[in-house]
Order: sequence, then structure tokens, then C-alpha cells
Amino acid sequence: MTTSLASHDTARDAGSGPPDAGSGPRVMRRRPNRKKLSDWIILGAAIVVGILIAVPFLLIVINSFKSPADYNTGGPLQLPTHLYFDGIVKFWKYVDFPQKLWNSIFISGMVAILAIIISVLNAYALGIGRVKARLWIIVLFLLANMVPQEALLYPLYSLFKLVGLYDNVWSVIIIFTVIQSAFGTYLLSSVYGTFPKEILEAAALDGASRWTTLWRVIVPISRPTLSVLLIFFFIWTWNEFLIPLTFLVSNNNQTVPVAISVLQGDRLMDVTTTSASALLGLLPTLIFFLIFQRTLTRGITAGAVK
Repeated sequence: MTTSLASHDTARDAGSGPPDAGSGPRVMRRRPNRKKLSDWIILGAAIVVGILIAVPFLLIVINSFKSPADYNTGGPLQLPTHLYFDGIVKFWKYVDFPQKLWNSIFISGMVAILAIIISVLNAYALGIGRVKARLWIIVLFLLANMVPQEALLYPLYSLFKLVGLYDNVWSVIIIFTVIQSAFGTYLLSSVYGTFPKEILEAAALDGASRWTTLWRVIVPISRPTLSVLLIFFFIWTWNEFLIPLTFLVSNNNQTVPVAISVLQGDRLMDVTTTSASALLGLLPTLIFFLIFQRTLTRGITAGAVK
């Protein structure tokens, strides 16, 4: 009996054959990631656009360290024969650049901070508080961003003359805080309108007031978006020209863009000094952007991943 069972097991094992290759786990071979023709076209177009954007900056750098004689001889495209720093020194002394730099930093920083605070408060009332006529109020904020600055000059000039803030940096801070917060309110109200209600209900069950919910729950969660707005508000205010030119007439209150234009018309600078002034005016915003580049990237891509 034992012999017959053993022979039966042997026959079964012999007849079973090798295991089916399909029964085991399949090993997927990853195909090489081959770029399509459209990918190469998009990459080439991006490189061309990047070069076109970088060319003006390279010309400014080249001509900033070029003497007027080199510029007259070789033109704007030739590299300087030797480094020439007199243009930078001349502009630095003529306009008192450290004072202009501080004015721009102070105005842009105050506008960015105040505009963020006002935008958060307005958007909290519109997006989460659900006030009456919410849609019409948001449309009103949107229309406020479409009003050209030229239409605001005379009314604001009369107003600040009346209250004694003309030729004062706070006049420009107030104007741009209102302008930037109008855009910030329009953007954040849409973001807060889709805020999960479960989080707000959980905070309310824990006994959090509306003020606590705003600053302890909503603001930390929306920090990436607020960081992006802060960076944009700073750079937009830094680059503004018309309103600072109109409301900051004294030399001690002028910003960097205004100082560059006023000096060109007053002293008739040569091309190399003009390039040096443009370089000095561009470097602070470039440094600011490089410092907060990671913050900007995280804020832009924060909503792409749940």
C-alpha cells in the first residue's frame, strides 16, 4: 500500500510539469522614456524664450562695467576691455542710493504686510462668513483692480494735500495697500470659499472663536498662498513708478525707480552710468526673488497635490 501511494505521488509530480510562467508575479519592464517630437519642440521654445529674457539683463551687466570710451568704440554688444566701476560709484553718490534703497524696501515691505492682513480679513468675511451680496462685493473688488492709476492721481493728490500727507511715504503706502489688498481679497475670497467645512466645525466644537479659527486654523493652512501673495505684493510695489513719482517729490522720499528716471533727466548721464543705475535697481528684487524662490515654488504647487 505504501509503495502504491509513493508511485502515485511520483507520477503526479512528474505529470505536473514546470509551473506556469503566468501564475507567478509578473516583472514589468519599464520602457525607456523617449521624448516625443512635441516635447523637444516645447523644450527648444522654452530655451529660446529664456535666452530672450536673459539678453537684456546681460546687456545691462556688460555695459555697467564698461567705460564710455569702450562703449563709443565697440557699442553695447562688445565686452569691456577692463572693468569700469565709475558708473556705479557716480550713480551711488548722485542719488544717495542707500536712502533710496531704504525707501523702496520700507514702502514695499509695509504694503506687502498690510495688504496681506487686510486681504485675509476681507476674504474671511466674504469667503467663509458668507456676508450678503457676497458676489457683488467680490465683483466690486475686481473692478477696483481695473481702474487705471492715471484716473486716481488727481483725486488722491487733492485728498493727501488736504490731510497733509503729500510728499510723505505713508501716502504711497496707503494707496498701494488699498490697490494690492483689492486683488488679494478677490483671490483669497475664492480660496476661502472652498475651505473644508469639517475643519471649521471641528474648531467650533473645540470652543474656538471666529478670531481663533481665523488665526489658528485658516491662516496656517493657507500659508503657502499668503506667501506667494506677499512676494508678489512686494515686487509689484517695488516696480511702481507713476504714483511714487507724483506723490514723492522731495529727494529724501524718492524710491529707486524714481531716482533712476529723475537723475537721467537732470544730469544727462552717459549710457554706462544709466546701465549701472538699472543694475543697482534690479539687484535688490533679484536677490529677494532668489531668497524666496523655494517659498514661491511651494506656494504655487501647494494646490496641485492633495
